[in-house]
Amino acid sequence: MWLKIDEAARRLAACGIESARLDAQLLMAAAAGITREAAVTGSIELSPATLDNFETMIARRERREPIAYILGHKEFYSIDFEVSSAVLIPRPETEIVVAAALEVVAGAPDARVLDIGTGSGAIAIAIAVNAPRARVTAVDISADAIVHASRNAQHHRVEDRVTFRRADCFEILDGGPALGSFEVIVSNPPYLDDAEIAALEPEVRAFEPRLAISAGAGGLDILRRIAAGAPRHLAGDGELIVEVAAAQATKAAVAKLVEEAGLRVVSVINDLAGHPRVVRARSSRA
Repeated sequence: MWLKIDEAARRLAACGIESARLDAQLLMAAAAGITREAAVTGSIELSPATLDNFETMIARRERREPIAYILGHKEFYSIDFEVSSAVLIPRPETEIVVAAALEVVAGAPDARVLDIGTGSGAIAIAIAVNAPRARVTAVDISADAIVHASRNAQHHRVEDRVTFRRADCFEILDGGPALGSFEVIVSNPPYLDDAEIAALEPEVRAFEPRLAISAGAGGLDILRRIAAGAPRHLAGDGELIVEVAAAQATKAAVAKLVEEAGLRVVSVINDLAGHPRVVRARSSRA
């Protein structure tokens, strides 16, 4: 097994993959149905079927397909989520959105929460798992994303408290009732300038859904719509919590959108790298 992992790691490194050895170990573990630790020790004999499966996975990774898509799952907020190329891969930075939302919900346990652009359902489900009295509505423009998110909600047994709707921001597309009001609105929306897409790593540029990352010239198209619509859907002193690109928060571009919509920024939270990552805002009347 060690030789196979070594060979695969060399192949992945030759493709410019920095985590080549780790990826080879994870893919071997998945192919053999064992833990990564067992793959590292190399103490089992590999069947022809396992070797074929491993080769298929390595070939996919050589094409720079994200390992999360090859494995079919990704951990987020200590919860495992099913993912595929139909949804954005959840990032650690987005856990800041969940933590901020849970801080608000702690003071209002029965809060109604709206998650805009839910994708795999990561934010919505993480909130529901950790706030058992909260009621979450999660929307996405992609029907495939809604299918993925619904399966994840069922897997984590929160389907009775998370309602999925197909919508374009606040505009309902599934023919159901309009969205009501919420104590918390959260979102990790697309926020990349269209011109930035070509410079992204192949894993993102070629495999992740463009709809989930690109937001027009300046990267503010979706954030502008969320900020404009939020005041009509925030209850009382409800809070809007959105993830943004570091440059947007630093340049106060998002703050300007928020203020023009009648909200006020109450805080900007940095990520672990020290970059502004999450903007929190409330009604200017609150």
